[in-house]
Order: sequence, then C-alpha cells, then structure tokens
Amino acid sequence: MRRRDFITLLGGAAARPIAARAQQPAMPVIGYIGSGPGADVNRLRAFRQGLQESGYREGENVVIEYRWADDHYERLPSLAANLIQHQVALIFAGGIPAALSAKAATKSIPIVFSVAGDPVELGLVASLNRPGGNLTGVSTLSVELGSKRLELLHELIPTASLIGLLVNPAHPNAEILSRDAQTAAGILGLQVQVLHATSEHDFDAVFANLRRLRAGALVITNADLFNSRSEQLGALSARNAVPTIFQFRGFVAAGGLMSYGESNQNSSYRLVGSYTGRILKGEKPADLPVQQATTVELVINLKTAKALGLTVPPSLLARADEVIE
Repeated sequence: MRRRDFITLLGGAAARPIAARAQQPAMPVIGYIGSGPGADVNRLRAFRQGLQESGYREGENVVIEYRWADDHYERLPSLAANLIQHQVALIFAGGIPAALSAKAATKSIPIVFSVAGDPVELGLVASLNRPGGNLTGVSTLSVELGSKRLELLHELIPTASLIGLLVNPAHPNAEILSRDAQTAAGILGLQVQVLHATSEHDFDAVFANLRRLRAGALVITNADLFNSRSEQLGALSARNAVPTIFQFRGFVAAGGLMSYGESNQNSSYRLVGSYTGRILKGEKPADLPVQQATTVELVINLKTAKALGLTVPPSLLARADEVIE
C-alpha cells in the first residue's frame, strides 16, 4: 500500500467517530427555577434521585439550568423567560410563586411543580387527577395545617389569648393563611395579630412587636423566606423566649418550641424528579395526577418548653412523633 493511501485511510478512520459524535442528539435541558435563595442540599439530592430512578443523571444524559429568585418574586417572570430562551425541554418550579410565573410564561413547555397549597385553588391545574394543560407535580400539606398549628399552641398555652401570625405579604398564600388563621382563632376564642416580614432584616422587628403586644405565642406560616431560614427563626424564638410553632423539624432542633408539618419534606422532591424523568421520556403532564403528601409529624422541644416555663400536657407528648430533650 502506498504511503498516501495509508494516510487517507487513517484520516477516514479518525473522522468517522467525530462525525458520529457530532450527530448525537444534544442532552435535554431542565430549567430549575426556585422562589427562594438557593437549593436546599437535601431537596436537590432528592430531586436528582428521582431523576435517576427514571434513567437520567445530571451531567451524563441531562443538563440542569438553575435560576433562583432569592425571595424577590418580582424577578421570577424574567427568570422563567430566560429559561424559555435557553430552549429548555422542561421546567421544574419550586414554590408557589415560581410555579405561577412558569405557568404564565409558557403553555407548551412541560412544567413540574412542588407547592405547599392547593394547586386547583391556585389555578395551576384543572383537577388533581386530571391536571390538563402542561403542568403537574406534587402538593405538600401546609395551608391545611395552619389551623392545627394554632390549635396545638392553644392546647399547650391555654392562657395565651393573643397569638402572633407571621406572614410574608408578598407570598401568594398570605391572604389565605391570614384568613384561615382568623377563622380558627374565632372558634378557639383567641385573637390573632398578623405580623409581616418580607426579608430576614424584618425578623428582629417582628419579635420586638411580639414583646410590645405581649403576645403569648407565635405561628410562622409557610413561605419561601421562612422555609429557607427555619433554623435562624428557631434560634430567634429561643433567644426571645417566644413559644413558636413552624412546619420543619430543623426549626425545633434549632431551639423552636414545636413543629407540625410534612414528615419527609424531601420525598416530594424525589417524586417531582421522577415525574420530570417520565415526561422527558415522552409522558404528558396532563396524564400524570398531582401527587399529595399526606403524612405529617409533630415534634416538640422539651428543653425549650422547660426554659419557657411551660409544662407540656401528657396528652400532647403522647401524640408527638419526636420529643427533643
């Protein structure tokens, strides 16, 4: 064989794999948009686990583009539009504000959400069993538990006639949460004072107002601002000697009095990860029912209760799923 022919053969052999790689389809891109300041490590791990269960692994056969609103909900429409410009194959929306913004931005790109609220009442889907349109996802218990949190505080501190309710007025659920709390308070014979916080810089003023009002306790409502700072709020509650209830166990571990909420917050993110993978494989959001979290847990910090001079009734201790001593 002539040297020139040999070189030509080598060149052709080297070129074929390059051409084959160039013809391979690009990896699908998931747009991940969050209402808060960044991903909770455990939730993000659970989301990736769900993806892997459907055959997708980030960096190997799928790409994820992350966008965070940092609790500034006014940024969400532009973040959603930016993901659409990147021609993402699907959008995951974490939190009600992100889900609403994603829905407003596109009627064709599939959207999978994780929200703490009723997706039908929020206008995200037509029904839970048959979502319709381009959205589906997971609904976690939160709004439905607000009245129960107030009831638990009343059971522990029956002498408290005025209880504070901390809400973020910028959150879409703020009005519903405030209304439901007022209704529950009327039934229990309590007075509720609504307090606002739109950033963590408002927290000190909130506790100062509680002291000024001589409120007997505090209920913290569900909002991205509070969820991402649950441990900080737990520590502040302990430091200011305020009996407080929230939804996350981490809040109680940091010094908060009680938590009552979904027992495994990460499971919903595994579910939406799995749904994301199934849609990437060709299933339609309209055919995937909205999943609902139904398991809740009550956690009580007995050490905090003692520091506050409170005696936890045996009936309440018996119902607790975990007691921190």
